[in-house]
Amino acid sequence: MLPGQTFTISEAAEMTGLSIDTLRYYEKIGLVVSPKRGPGGQRMYGSEDVGKIQFVTYLKRTNMPLKKIIAYVQSYNQQDEDSCYALLDEHRSSIESKLTELNTTLQLIRYKLEHFQEIKDGKEKGGNL
Repeated sequence: MLPGQTFTISEAAEMTGLSIDTLRYYEKIGLVVSPKRGPGGQRMYGSEDVGKIQFVTYLKRTNMPLKKIIAYVQSYNQQDEDSCYALLDEHRSSIESKLTELNTTLQLIRYKLEHFQEIKDGKEKGGNL
């Protein structure tokens, strides 16, 4: 993306992986600032708009609640760095905790898979468990 470059709503949707309806909904609830309008009132997203939408998408994918994402966006728009930092730091902590839980579960699954592979190999070699 080049600075000053603009995109239609369908292009922005494709670039962010969101649907056109989702982009409109995000605009309606204040999650995304209403973009500039082109000829005929067509939404024209700038590179910065698309970048912000992508970041919101990342936060959503990491299960940040929509209310907290909205609070972050509002704080960002008000240039309240302390609030932005606090919201992101809290979310980072939540993600790290979930990653720890997932890694523990992954280790257990790997152990079980090895166990079942040993059983499977034993059966193939004459049934020794």
